[in-house]
Amino acid sequence: QMEDLIQLKEEGNKYFQASDYEKAVQSYTQAIKLNKDKALQAVLYRNRAACFLKKEEYAKAASDASRAIDINGSDIKALYRRSQALEKLGKLDQAFKDAQKCATIEPRNKNFQETLRRLGANIQEKVNSGGAVPGSQTRVQKMFEILLDENSEKEKREKAANNLIVLGREEAGAERIFQNNGVSLLLQLIETKNAELILAAVRTLSGMCTGHKARATAILHYLGIDNICMWMSVNNEEISLAVCSLLQTISDCLLGQGKEEHHGKEESVVLDTKKDLRIITMRLLDMLVSKNVSGQGRDQALNLLNKNIPRKDLKDHDNSRAIFVIDNGLKKILKVVGQIPEMPDCLPLTENTQLTASVLLNKLYDDLRCDPERDNYRVICEEYIKSKIDPQNMDKTLHAIQMVSGVLQGPFDLGNKLLGMKGVMEMMVALCGSEREIDQLVAVEALIHASTKLSRATFIISNGVTLLKEMYKKTKNEKIKIRALVGLCKLGSAGGTDYGLRQFAEGSTEKLAKQCRKWMCNTSIDARTRKWAVEGMAYLTLDADVKDDFVEDEPALQAMFELAKTSDKTILYSVASSLVNCTNSYDTKELVPELVQLAKFSKQHVPEEHPKDKKDFVVKRVKRLLKAGVVSALACMVKADSAILTDQSKELIARVFLALCEDPKDRGTVVAQGGGKALIPLAVEGTEVGKIKASHALAKIAAISNPDIAFPGERVYEVVRPLISLLNTERDGLQNYEALLGLTNFSGRSDKLRTKIIKERALPDIENYMFENHDQLRQAATECMCNLVANKEVQERFVADGNDRLKLVVLLCGEDDEKVQVAAAGALAVLTAAQKKLCSKMTEVTTQWLEILQRLCLHDNMKVQHRGLVITFNLICADKELAKKLVETELLEILTYISKKEDDPRKQHIINVARDCLTKCMDYGLIKPLSQ
Repeated sequence: QMEDLIQLKEEGNKYFQASDYEKAVQSYTQAIKLNKDKALQAVLYRNRAACFLKKEEYAKAASDASRAIDINGSDIKALYRRSQALEKLGKLDQAFKDAQKCATIEPRNKNFQETLRRLGANIQEKVNSGGAVPGSQTRVQKMFEILLDENSEKEKREKAANNLIVLGREEAGAERIFQNNGVSLLLQLIETKNAELILAAVRTLSGMCTGHKARATAILHYLGIDNICMWMSVNNEEISLAVCSLLQTISDCLLGQGKEEHHGKEESVVLDTKKDLRIITMRLLDMLVSKNVSGQGRDQALNLLNKNIPRKDLKDHDNSRAIFVIDNGLKKILKVVGQIPEMPDCLPLTENTQLTASVLLNKLYDDLRCDPERDNYRVICEEYIKSKIDPQNMDKTLHAIQMVSGVLQGPFDLGNKLLGMKGVMEMMVALCGSEREIDQLVAVEALIHASTKLSRATFIISNGVTLLKEMYKKTKNEKIKIRALVGLCKLGSAGGTDYGLRQFAEGSTEKLAKQCRKWMCNTSIDARTRKWAVEGMAYLTLDADVKDDFVEDEPALQAMFELAKTSDKTILYSVASSLVNCTNSYDTKELVPELVQLAKFSKQHVPEEHPKDKKDFVVKRVKRLLKAGVVSALACMVKADSAILTDQSKELIARVFLALCEDPKDRGTVVAQGGGKALIPLAVEGTEVGKIKASHALAKIAAISNPDIAFPGERVYEVVRPLISLLNTERDGLQNYEALLGLTNFSGRSDKLRTKIIKERALPDIENYMFENHDQLRQAATECMCNLVANKEVQERFVADGNDRLKLVVLLCGEDDEKVQVAAAGALAVLTAAQKKLCSKMTEVTTQWLEILQRLCLHDNMKVQHRGLVITFNLICADKELAKKLVETELLEILTYISKKEDDPRKQHIINVARDCLTKCMDYGLIKPLSQ
């Protein structure tokens, strides 16, 4: 039944692509009736919604999209399609709401931003022109009356709220609200405690503050920073995020980073923004250690500090904001990283709070300019941690060790120095042997973070490994067990191979991995523990047997993909590492046979390739991952915030994508699941290696795929630069070759793409590869040039004096390689047809031109022969004197011979061109018909 469903879905997709929307609807409807899988049902409904949109049946489109959204509330395609349908139905406020959700999920998507602008403008126009109540003041008042009236209909309230948000984003509307006691009324909305009204009020305030320093300052003072921080502290993610956005907008205005469009009296109103900024910073720091602040609120406070305190450009010498935070709030940040969720006195936290605090510690440390500033930072940390170490109070000591652990996840060099403090390492090892589970839990995590540096790992290997093994075997606490396992895995894989890992695991890596997979799949376990399970798999998949078993465990794969969607830097990196291991996309050193023999002779261990690391097994694992939906998971990971998606993680993801694109048959699947789109940012940002890997994966897709499908719309132009980056002598031959194939494919699509390739200065590199000794590179470059010469700018470069471009193409027509001949002759045919000057120039660039042309016209390959005859026809048409020169050579006999052949459907196009050449010569009077 599943095969039938997939077939019906594929049929629907084909009918849709062929614009046969009626048949597509029928296929999707049949599939919906048969299907029982919820995820697939959502896809089928949203696909049928797309058909109804095309058929202009907007009510049905909105209904189907809603059904998809009911199954998956964050289905961005369904949300966007419903927004389009609702807009057509005239329900602009509801359409705006859906478009807003789309833009929240994908803030960089230009289509969503444009839709929001268009809908906003339409709603604004409707608000301005419509309404039964005359006068702007009365209209604003009417909106607030509807919102503040508890008896108002829900739909009316939603419409009024959306209208208010749109009005606040327009300068005229924002000023209208501001002048008509709007801020006071918005404050009343917030005080209603109704989540929808609070959101509407806060978003309206954000719009009113954007780009207007005076208004932003007035609103800040009227509302009060204490109130704003209190609203941000609530245990509601959406409200907390909206208030955070408001405070960010106000901060941007105070820092002068908003769109400063309004001047006049404004500067005289705003007296001292530095004072306001310092008060905001102090209140955010106070939020970090307040028990009245929710975990969501604490996260938003940390996010604001992360974004606004460190310098954005290190060339800017003013790091006073960072110094202020270190002097006034470093201890508060340390208190957050020192929290232990399992203890009763713990502050409210989310899964990301402590990691975000560690990121802030790192950013502050990196923002320091000199050693005295760094020493001050270290001294504050040391003194605060020392004050917490108390042999008589183990709970306080635990907090100190947790702080060290948090710093190790931030500024690692500083964390390493803190490890050197007297008794810290010994205390960590001793806590592992404590009978209290909470002691073991904190100590194990600290040991794991400390072991990242091999110098410290040596100390732990000699002191802590036995304890970790004992803890893993004896403890019944799953949280401790998984952490002990990760600690052993981390230490065991220090050599970068599975050999050390097996030594520590005593040959039972498969058993450990099986346990890890169970933890990942167990949704009843807390998220932090499952995170450690993912990290454990990153180490265990170094073992070939483990990765082979892992890809066959569908529930474990899906659990890992689901965990990858969480906003956690460690999880994302661990998932990417596991996938790199499973696809064998890491770098491997080639073993020199002589050195291997020497090592064996001296009885040293020589790592040998595991049978399951051979190509056949790797290919099977790749196919299995593709079937499990790995591309969708990777595409989701790429969308993560830059603070979570590190350059190292980007490189790992790019490596996996390249492995997935290895087989040409799989590239369609990669594109269909969003791989093409996901690869573009990876090719632009990240490590140099990561960008090269991502560019190579794009080249593999571009080489054989229809660009309109693989990279729809404007996206295709973003792929050009990554492909050109591979046309570099430092890249290997395969990368050069596949980049040329991709550019050939692109340049054959449109003149706009050809222009983009030329503007990116690819032409000299392509010409260089036309000189290559390597046959395939020379062939690919010549084929690319064959397509590019259709562009007028390229033709003009051939016409220009002082270059050998035309000579090179003519000589390549005389090559023995048929594929090169076909491409070069094609280029020459296009050039001589477009530019008459090149016809005469061709006869001057080399003395071999006539011999080459004759060989083309007599070639056994019909493609080559046809192109040779087209070149001849172009030369004859260009100039009578040139035609006369050709008629006086053996070329006339060749043309006569071909034109006298009997009509043949296979060769008719060749015979016709030869006859056209002779007809033109007769028109010139250079030859006469036989009858005369």
